[in-house]
Amino acid sequence: MKKTILKYFLLAGLGIASISCDRSLDEINSDTSRILEPEVSSFLAPAQYNMASINYMRANDFTFDIMQTSLDFPNEGNSLSRYYMTENTGAGFWNNNYRWLKQIRDLKMAAIKSNDKNYQAIAMVMNAWIYSNLTDTFGDVPFTEASRLDDGITQPKFDKQKDIYIQLLNDLKEANSLFVTNKPLSGSDLFYNAGTDANGITNWKKFCNSLSLRLLTRILSKNGEVNVNERILEIINNPTIYPIFQSNAETTKVNITGVAPLLPPIARPQDFTTGRAASAFFVETLKANNDPRMSMFFGQAKDLATNANIGYKGAPSGYAFGTTFNYQPSNMNQNLSKAPLNILVFPYAELQFILSELAFKGIIPGNAQTFYENGVKATIEQWGSTMPANYFTNPNVAYNGTLERIMLQKYVSLFFVDQQQWFEKRRTGFPILPNNGGLLNNGNLPSRLMYPPNPKVLNTANYQTAVQQMGGDDINVKVWWNKP
Repeated sequence: MKKTILKYFLLAGLGIASISCDRSLDEINSDTSRILEPEVSSFLAPAQYNMASINYMRANDFTFDIMQTSLDFPNEGNSLSRYYMTENTGAGFWNNNYRWLKQIRDLKMAAIKSNDKNYQAIAMVMNAWIYSNLTDTFGDVPFTEASRLDDGITQPKFDKQKDIYIQLLNDLKEANSLFVTNKPLSGSDLFYNAGTDANGITNWKKFCNSLSLRLLTRILSKNGEVNVNERILEIINNPTIYPIFQSNAETTKVNITGVAPLLPPIARPQDFTTGRAASAFFVETLKANNDPRMSMFFGQAKDLATNANIGYKGAPSGYAFGTTFNYQPSNMNQNLSKAPLNILVFPYAELQFILSELAFKGIIPGNAQTFYENGVKATIEQWGSTMPANYFTNPNVAYNGTLERIMLQKYVSLFFVDQQQWFEKRRTGFPILPNNGGLLNNGNLPSRLMYPPNPKVLNTANYQTAVQQMGGDDINVKVWWNKP
């Protein structure tokens, strides 16, 4: 990055030095301090860091609460962990995603102009990653006309989720064909260091196809309406053409070193634990597994009468109003917010659980149990912990031939991965989360977020069309892939 910035200053200096005495008035009025044609490499790293950070914070501020990982504590009022949602619940997520989608669009345009196939493919993968999270959160969203203010489009239409998915999957297939694996990038790459790592572009290709499998699995119920199973088998049966992740080393992530500009998204570690408790469901799930990461994830609970440690014990999410506690529940470990840390974008473990489900359902060849056990092992090891030798002798974690077991361990693997736990719970119904007596919305997990105020006010006609085609704008309206 420093070299790139230095290049910009040198270019600006050369532009000033070359001005001659017979300059035209237009030349005199040109602002030579501005970079009119940024290098294609300058777009990527800022988008990677900022989108990874946004999704890290989304896990912390939203998914933890709605998926019973943690909760505001103590709290007798309306909160996310009680399924209390407003039109502002997703406003920041919406605005930040569209901000950086514009940068990704600029990356793609610059890559096409400079005929750089790798940056073009990377832009298409980044676009699919961001847009899939956006549409899975809200449903129909601006897509084909979004980020086109330069084209005079100030009020973009909302595309149907089905159409968005089809385009994203086609884009990922095209991106896979564009990658030139023996050509390094010319600038910084926070995911795979593809400017210096010989395997960098190959890993990008694996991310591309693994992401395709995430999206295809998300829309499994729409096979027939979309050629889902066929596309899955095309990837699985052609590993040379469509490589996918093979180990934790290929996980898509951003390594937060703590050295600027790679600083933790949460500036003060104490903010990570203030007014919070670990959720009983998440704590008890890991306890039942004899998970070796208990101390890595949680602090111990304390008896309020004696102040003695009583082991790991969370608070029940959405506990009934008026509940009293004779203990201070376990909280999340502040080290989860401190550098060095990895922000997980797409973990290898997630892919293994995807393959396990697909094998379980008979869509792909292979052993569902093997994929499942690979996923469980990778989940533990991706956090730097050691897989216990006898882990699968525990009946709570041993493969039992059910989708519920696969999805429970997938839920664990998706800890701190943006909103994926929520998406998968909506899709499959698993894991089964308890209603502890204080949930709002009749105890129903929200199926989407309401559109935020901006499109309602600034893009009213298209917003109203979207609401009509979605069937309403409330948290219980199901998105396309979740409708029967």
